[in-house]
Amino acid sequence: MRRLLRPPPPARRPIAALLVGYPLWWALGFGGLSLVVLAVPMAVVLWRRRPIAVPKGMGLWALLIAGYLVSALMLGEMPPGTYGDLGAGRVLGYAMRLALYLSLMIMVLYLGNLTPDELPQRTLVRMLGVLCVTTVAGGLLGVLAPGFQFTSPLEMALPEWIGGNSYVRNLIHPTAAQVQHVLGHASPRPEAPFEWANAWGSNISVLLIWFVVGWWTYGGTVRRLLCAAVVALATVPIVYSLNRGLWIGLAVTVAYVLVRARSRTALAVGAALAAAALAFWAGPLGAIVAQRLDSPHSNRIRAFTVAGTLEAAAHSPVIGYGNTRNAFGNYQTITTGRTDWCAECGHPPLGSDGQLWLLLITQGYTGAALYIAFFAGAVRRFRHDRTPIGQAGTLVMILVLMYMVVYDGLVTALILYLVSYALLWRNAPVPGAAPPGPAGSRALTAPIGTNGAAGTEPILNDNRAVTDPMRTVGGVTRGRLRAVGNEAGRPTRTTGTTTTAPMEAFR
Repeated sequence: MRRLLRPPPPARRPIAALLVGYPLWWALGFGGLSLVVLAVPMAVVLWRRRPIAVPKGMGLWALLIAGYLVSALMLGEMPPGTYGDLGAGRVLGYAMRLALYLSLMIMVLYLGNLTPDELPQRTLVRMLGVLCVTTVAGGLLGVLAPGFQFTSPLEMALPEWIGGNSYVRNLIHPTAAQVQHVLGHASPRPEAPFEWANAWGSNISVLLIWFVVGWWTYGGTVRRLLCAAVVALATVPIVYSLNRGLWIGLAVTVAYVLVRARSRTALAVGAALAAAALAFWAGPLGAIVAQRLDSPHSNRIRAFTVAGTLEAAAHSPVIGYGNTRNAFGNYQTITTGRTDWCAECGHPPLGSDGQLWLLLITQGYTGAALYIAFFAGAVRRFRHDRTPIGQAGTLVMILVLMYMVVYDGLVTALILYLVSYALLWRNAPVPGAAPPGPAGSRALTAPIGTNGAAGTEPILNDNRAVTDPMRTVGGVTRGRLRAVGNEAGRPTRTTGTTTTAPMEAFR
């Protein structure tokens, strides 16, 4: 209990405030925009420990940001089939996305440059687990009290021309659920504590992966019992979310576990999942899933906006248009705007049905290629990491590439994707990654793990061993070390080139 009440070390506080304190940010109206606020103290931490370690592949993200800067030149242009004038709303949306892309890069560098003493891997994983519990609680709130909502302090402070924008309102107005007619009648789709229902679906699938790693794989009896209870409760909002992308993502996750797990583990997991599936389909939740699969409500809308996005992107394939554009009409009619006789009419924004389509309209094919290369490169570099964190992180990178065609990454989803990327970087070096430093970094420049005395202090990181080049501090030669682990995850203490007996993994 004393450990839980103890405040985190100063360098760890920004990420703890983001993940553990996320419900407070949501209530204040910031939600995922809290990253822009917290990127400031993260940047201060980085500034104080220059020069900074940079992971392989981060240059692609930097190019993505550079390309987005160039795309501002097209903010005033209109592709065929769209309408609207350059105004404050379009510029504000562009500036918000740019701030988020920059903040995400700062967050990755900040996490990768913290030492394992300042932020152990398991601590970061368990912070994600806390956010998972928050997400499950928010999902249950959306099922039980779908009408719950309130005006946030940020919403009160913003002028009407900003806060009244539908996109901005989704970000700053806390609601428990989106009520939609997906099944032909009003159905609540949980979204708390995120910006919309699809964001909840994407995020819960990623958070459940890290929750199981932190609370089951690395947990004792009590944590495992709590893990099983939370996962069981999560099935209710997962089904009521009516989110087919989420269900497919969970199926991919199960298949990935079965393929990469050891034979006995795979058999046990398969048997447990088969039993759970039979129990599920026999219950009332199975009927909801079947009804949703028979009601492809959003397929025609997505087909319309994707076709419009591809047509628009073809007119500016290199740098895009900087922001989304509204299409004339919708998939049902060329009439623009809602009317008494056409409640479904409206102006669907192009690029609103997945991160891939958003990148195509905002940054052209160049931006989309850089995004895909960034996450596909992570899969390539870290796929051989057999540690629980390595396998979980690689799975998340695979899900990112799948989700980009159906889910927007901004705002909160990309935060979880990039935290997962940082976890991979911080983990053990793997084939294709260049030591020294955090796995795959080009350089390790901050002192790690020295104890102020002769010799070295080992760093436990659930990883294989890497001994950094020797350095001299105060006349004493020291080696900077990373923790080691064999197939059973047992770290080994290493000094120089001499390896002593294995020691138990820390919790």
